[in-house]
Amino acid sequence: MKKRIAIIGSGFSGLSAAAYAAKAGHEVHVFEKHDQPGGRARQFQTPEGFVFDMGPSWYWMPDVMEDFFRDFGTESAAFFQLISLNPQFDMVFSDGVLSVPEKLEDLQKLFESIETGAGENLEKFMEAARYKYTVGMKDFVTKPAHSWLEFFSPKIARSALKLDLLTNFRTYVSRYFKNDKLRMLMEFPVIFLGAAPQNIPALYSLMNYGGYALGTFYPMGGFYQLVLAMQKVAENQGAHFHFNKNIEKINSRNGKIESIVSNGSEYFFDEVIASCDYHHMESLLDIADRNYNEDYWENRTFAPSSLIYYLGIDEKIPNLKHHTLFFENDFEAHIDCIYEEKKWPENPLFYCCCPSKTDANVAPEGKENLFLLLPVAIGLDDDAEIRERYLLQMLGRIEKQTGAVNLRDKIVYKRSYCVRDFVKDYNAYGGNAYGLANTLRQTAVLKPKMKNKKLKNLHYAGQLTVPGPGVPPAIISGKIVAAEVRYNK
Repeated sequence: MKKRIAIIGSGFSGLSAAAYAAKAGHEVHVFEKHDQPGGRARQFQTPEGFVFDMGPSWYWMPDVMEDFFRDFGTESAAFFQLISLNPQFDMVFSDGVLSVPEKLEDLQKLFESIETGAGENLEKFMEAARYKYTVGMKDFVTKPAHSWLEFFSPKIARSALKLDLLTNFRTYVSRYFKNDKLRMLMEFPVIFLGAAPQNIPALYSLMNYGGYALGTFYPMGGFYQLVLAMQKVAENQGAHFHFNKNIEKINSRNGKIESIVSNGSEYFFDEVIASCDYHHMESLLDIADRNYNEDYWENRTFAPSSLIYYLGIDEKIPNLKHHTLFFENDFEAHIDCIYEEKKWPENPLFYCCCPSKTDANVAPEGKENLFLLLPVAIGLDDDAEIRERYLLQMLGRIEKQTGAVNLRDKIVYKRSYCVRDFVKDYNAYGGNAYGLANTLRQTAVLKPKMKNKKLKNLHYAGQLTVPGPGVPPAIISGKIVAAEVRYNK
């Protein structure tokens, strides 16, 4: 039966849900509060000629994106050009730099040069990670997770031990590598899953495979090209997009959503998919219709927020790669500040993306486009003085690493983005940037449910529900929820 479906939010889960629901023959309308699609993955241009991706910049797990396009009879190459980065990224330590090569066999040689036997151990680690990736990304994370019974298939049962669901990631990595740099390199990908490595299931070594083995890519024109491509796919299926449409109220009756109110106008729908912030969506409902109360959210473990700077630099910066991780300081101390002490770190780690090293179109000739990201705890005070203090720290460390001089004086464009901006723009709980942490206690069935328990036609998608944070999981989340709506009676 054809349904009239409202999707609230046009981040990756909303774009994905729109495409799949429209393909199933439904009338789909996407409501977006901003003037463009993408959510956290929006893009903006400056009068000075810089083009900035606002959020995601790591194009990992490319097969998930290709699966999306293949489901609609096309491929990413029909929309944008993907560049394989070599090196994938640099990781800066206090006593040197690890440059991660494009090919896995070259990475094995690098590991062996640092620690005897580590090359062979990396091969074993990646073989196990490949298995987790195959089972995890194709079987485990593709379920709506209403019940544990969904995971009692013979294949998953046979795979249970190999998936290492009950082993923590730090312990798992230490079985293979003893060198601190190698262990930090292997632990880095899980930081943005929202918890310390000792609190993340070893299952997520699949991320090492999805990144280091499958490669790190860049879509020419910026990560936003993926947003535009997914929007086009959804529109080709018949989905309608409505921008500058903030949702102000949800009207329900007899256990169903009857209508939504946007910019003072009322719209009636058969089904509603909330791909916006889960907690914010619930705040629009009557208390009796919410899945979770405030105590529930206060006791969740959230992934970090971020201090982000978008900088236009009036010269080319030598010795800087497309992606650079500045890990010269104490890894554990920064992690504790995020998840335990919930305060600003004294000696932070941070990430620098310089897409103008790959793409001449994101900065004027002779200039550089810098995206700086420093992970922080949610809920922090982030006034202008605090932001500026950390900017100067980051610039100083870039100068030390690259040999650049007085970068502060060469900034021709500057914009910061932090906790309160995530709240303002995305209604993000606590100003989180990445959703809920994928901890042992917040995995699969233990995540916020995709279906509202009180309103039979309300569903949720995105980083606060199944499968979790990240661009590929969000795309999968949209596909799952579209199927749920399709079969909802």
